Formats: sequence, C-alpha cells, structure tokens
Amino acid sequence: MPVPTAYDQPEPLQEAEQIELSQTAGPMHTGLRLDQVAAQMFPEYSRARLQEWIKEGQLTLNGEVMRAKDKVLEGDQVVLMAEMEAAIDFKPETMALDIVYEDDDVIVVNKPVGLVVHPAAGNYSGTLLNGLLAHCPELQTLPRAGIVHRLDKDTSGLMVVAKNLNAHQELVGQLQERTVSRHYHAVVYGVATAGGTVDAPIGRHQTQRQKRAVTDAADARPAVTHYRVVSRFRSHSHLLVQLETGRTHQIRVHMAHIGMPIVGDQAYGGRVKPPRGAVPALLDFLLTFKRQALHAGVLGFEHPRTGETMQWEAPMPADMQELLKLLELDRG
Repeated sequence: MPVPTAYDQPEPLQEAEQIELSQTAGPMHTGLRLDQVAAQMFPEYSRARLQEWIKEGQLTLNGEVMRAKDKVLEGDQVVLMAEMEAAIDFKPETMALDIVYEDDDVIVVNKPVGLVVHPAAGNYSGTLLNGLLAHCPELQTLPRAGIVHRLDKDTSGLMVVAKNLNAHQELVGQLQERTVSRHYHAVVYGVATAGGTVDAPIGRHQTQRQKRAVTDAADARPAVTHYRVVSRFRSHSHLLVQLETGRTHQIRVHMAHIGMPIVGDQAYGGRVKPPRGAVPALLDFLLTFKRQALHAGVLGFEHPRTGETMQWEAPMPADMQELLKLLELDRG
C-alpha cells in the first residue's frame, strides 16, 4: 500500500475500491506458497500488497486466515475480499491522545467515542491516524501508520499501535494466531440466562453493502465471539465479551444475531425497547443514547520485543456508566 507521508494541503479522498475475487487452485498450484499462488491468480496486484492482505486476513484459503508461506493444494479456494484504499497522503494533526502506555515498540491508546480510527471517504482528517502521526512522526514509514486493528467510530476503548516494522509484523501475527486478548463491555437488550459462544461466519450484507451479517455466502469468514454475564437487569444485560476473531462489526452482528442487540446500535440494534414501566430517567436516556454501548475495556498481548505478557484496562466512558446506574435504579 502507499506509504503515508505528511502533506500541506489535503486533497479530496476518493471512495475505496471494493475487491471481491475468488479462484480455485489447480494442479499447477499444488505445493506453492499462498503468496505465490495469489500473485499468479491476481497479477494486477503487487506481491507486497497481496502479502499484506494475507496478514490482515483479507485474502483467505478455504475460508481460513493463513500465513503467506502456507502451502496450497489443488482444489483449495483462494478468496480475496479487500478494500483498495485511495492513494493519498495523510496529514499529521496535533490532538489530545489518551496514551496509557508507550515504549520504543508500541503505543497503547484509549480511543474516545466519536473518533474515527483511519481516514476514509468523508473523514480524511481529524482521525486517530492523523493524531498518531503528529505524536510519533516515524509512523509515516509503516503500513496504516502502525495501526494493526481498529475500533468503530462510536466504540471506545483500548487499541495497540506498532512503532516499527518488526513490532507491526509480530502484532499482526499475534492477531492472526488469536493470542491477543480483547475484552469488551457491552450493554444489550434481553436478559441473558448464562454466558455462551457465538460461532457464526460473517460476510457482507446482501443488500446493504456497508453492513455485515451472519451468512453462509462464499465471502463469509469464520467469526467466534465469547460472552459472559456481568449483571442482569429487568430487560437488559451487561456482558463481558471476548473476541476470538476480529471481523468488521463482529460483536454488534453476533449479539444482534442471537437476539441481544447492543443498546444504541444505530445499524444493528433496531428500535429502542425500554422495559415496561421504566423509570422516566432511564426511558429518556435510552431514547437519546445514539451510539452502541460497547467499550474495549481490556487489551493484552505479548510484547513484540521482550515476549512479556502485558495487559491494560480502561474504565467505561461516562455515558455507559450512567446507563448502568439507571438500569440498576430501574431494577429497584
């Protein structure tokens, strides 16, 4: 992908190109590395770009996220579902960042609600990436300025950013191996009787392409979400959710799929469902709460240089804490 550099005057960002390609490996591909096969199947893209898509899980083998060096067999399905980002430069912008940890290799930041992580159409400035470039200019040399995973604009919480290529590759590898620990606080509709696991593939919504859905379509990718109950209320639950995979909108899609959509979720939550006879303060709050009640509260991984297991926690933002107080008050 293009290396981000600073620029003086921002230019309009073009829409990202959506890439959806699939091919079946033939006898000539047997025994070759996945990145070699991908280069033969999709010659319009550079080997480096294909390798990056493999690392990010956007180029899969038989529906599984693999390594570039993994071998391909005849009959294997190679699927490329990616976005070709517009070729623009990114401008450093000074902003207040809630950095909870930083060393020579990583930055752990607590992202607030409302902050977009990465520039996209309509948001080419004022993003976390812009702020990170101002804080740490050397990030300009890294893919996506060292950002290895994202949070939705209206989801708050902890993210890790790599500060050099070795750390970037190591953290991407940990994400692919599912060894990064990510726990989210979620307030959902419905009273959960117990914890559980949602193991359901996620792909693009058939008619609303900006959304995701549980589907058995060819483009769907494996997705696993674990959850346990923290508190139960009259018609809501406070859950602690653990991601095993990291698909776009995964928690939001999976919770809606099992009939417990996240409170305030404008895309997947449906209409507001206050409990019968709710105290007026809770009713008013639910009617005006317009973002998903989801917070990435715990993040843990092995330090990319030392191998030390590290973990951080970030408290829920004030609006979620207020929501839980009102739910407790309503319970009586």
